[in-house]
Amino acid sequence: MNRRRFVQSAGIAAAFPFVLEQPAAQAESSTATSAKEGRVLPAGQDIFGATRSLGFSHIAFKVSSKETNGNLFVFQHTDMTPGGPHLHLHFAQEEWFHVEEGEVLFQIGEKQMTLKSGDTVLVPRNTPHTFSAMPGRLAKMTIAFSPAGNMEQFFIDRARPNPINRDAGFYGGKVLGPPLKTT
Repeated sequence: MNRRRFVQSAGIAAAFPFVLEQPAAQAESSTATSAKEGRVLPAGQDIFGATRSLGFSHIAFKVSSKETNGNLFVFQHTDMTPGGPHLHLHFAQEEWFHVEEGEVLFQIGEKQMTLKSGDTVLVPRNTPHTFSAMPGRLAKMTIAFSPAGNMEQFFIDRARPNPINRDAGFYGGKVLGPPLKTT
């Protein structure tokens, strides 16, 4: 998928969260195929009705890779505190971020920048990146991956009470360094 198609699909998913259909109660292990009708997912809900935590935030799946034939995966971080992923890259996915509340420090390549409410950033595949909410206020951020690759499975595995620790290569990425420090 080229960048233009990704930006268009990510923008559509963010602006119109009802463009795809899958019942919210459907199990994660579903073999659902591509959506054929629109759907609405109320604010604050996970498409599968799950509650997930990564330690530094809670996450809710908004668009499953199963309903987009692997073309898109969208989820939302809420109650973000300082902390975040290791510096990493994705071999085959563009990653789009939209900060909805608070401030989030990003490192993309060698550059660091603080995104505020309403700001977005697109990280091309094979680009080192990481992020962390800034201290003092909880943040909220939506992230989209295109194509989805194994990213949905990564977040399922990491949000378990006893997280599954697989090599980053299993999910199509590589860990390059430590998480950002915001102190």
